[in-house]
Amino acid sequence: MNPRISDLATLRARHPEAVAEAAARRTRRPLLGDSGRLMIVAADHPARGALAVGDRQLAMANRLDLLERLVLALSRPGVDGVLATADILEDLLLIGALEGKVVMGSMNRGGIAGASFEMDDRFTGHRPQDLARLRFDAGKLLLRIDYSDPGSLTTLETTARAIDAMAERQLPVFVEPFLSSRIEGAVRNDLSAEAVTRSVAIASGLGGTSAYTWLKLPVTDDPDAMARVCETTTLPTVLLGGDIGSTVQDQEAAYEKWRKALRLPTVHGLVVGRSLLYPADGDVAAAVDTAVGLL
Repeated sequence: MNPRISDLATLRARHPEAVAEAAARRTRRPLLGDSGRLMIVAADHPARGALAVGDRQLAMANRLDLLERLVLALSRPGVDGVLATADILEDLLLIGALEGKVVMGSMNRGGIAGASFEMDDRFTGHRPQDLARLRFDAGKLLLRIDYSDPGSLTTLETTARAIDAMAERQLPVFVEPFLSSRIEGAVRNDLSAEAVTRSVAIASGLGGTSAYTWLKLPVTDDPDAMARVCETTTLPTVLLGGDIGSTVQDQEAAYEKWRKALRLPTVHGLVVGRSLLYPADGDVAAAVDTAVGLL
């Protein structure tokens, strides 16, 4: 019998080997199922200190509540898997919530939200060897490029080497690229069609091979421009959710943007987090089912 969420702290204290044991016996599945589509729930935000949802500054801070929401989301038909950091994925492993699911590890979380070093998003999460050891199915990394910051060259280089290391292990890696800048001290991602196009072109060429590279892209400010953006690469692509606002109307508008972009031939699915786990109306199951229906 799998432990309850409320038992996790005790289990971790008394039997840390349980994580490796659960990973070794987990039932795996192919990245893409028969439908060729992916629906992944994302929960790697807390590791960057990004706990806010809308105007609720610490919405994701309660771990037991977050885990309950993730378990519910993963139980819904059509949900393929989860993206998260080691702490969250191992909690889900221990309670048996990852059986037959795609498990995607978050690799770089060093760019703490709001910090002076936010753009220096170093690889502080899963390493390629960790993902292979735990028998996880893929990795994800964030690639923010600031043309005015010489440090972005280091970011590009370390990203390229991570892509190489994943390919050596035949593990897919989902690269989430942005052209970013600081505006009044805050990091802002440029979602114009031109900026997203340039970020796609840069990300697609990183590493010694792109055989295992996927792209995780935002929908552009003008959703109709996504067709042109996706012409920039032949790499398979999923859409990210991002912050879609705090009202039901905002959420409906986001669904419509995703619906249009999901019709494009290189787009294979969605990776969405806060908007499904903390929907404006509080109904996680309905939000997840609506997103699955878009596929």
